Amino acid sequence: MTRIRLVIGDPESGKTTQLELSEQYSRTLHGKLIGEIVEGSSLGLGGYQFKITGGSDGDGAPMRPDVHGAVRKRPLLSGGIGYQPQNKGERRRRRVRGNEITDEIVQVNVKIVTHGETDLLELIEKSSS
Repeated sequence: MTRIRLVIGDPESGKTTQLELSEQYSRTLHGKLIGEIVEGSSLGLGGYQFKITGGSDGDGAPMRPDVHGAVRKRPLLSGGIGYQPQNKGERRRRRVRGNEITDEIVQVNVKIVTHGETDLLELIEKSSS
């Protein structure tokens, strides 16, 4: 079982914070999909709510919300997550992950939907110590 690195984006301040989750908290994310809302208390960050926006696996393949399931595929992409074409109309096959969090996922990107009463950095310091 791998530990998940959580990258937390704050839309209000525009800053991001990274947090390495313990195995216990990493398990709570398994089976969740991109776009789902996660309670911060299940991640040790009480009072906050987070929306899953993406992630990547150990090989660097990004998660795409339009690839369903816990699979790794090579779809034909014309742009978006995982491929930025250099010329108009260009398409390529690129390896991407599905939208479900599994054991292979090492990084999950989330954004804050609801702020808690305590500052996020204080909660992170408490959970890491």
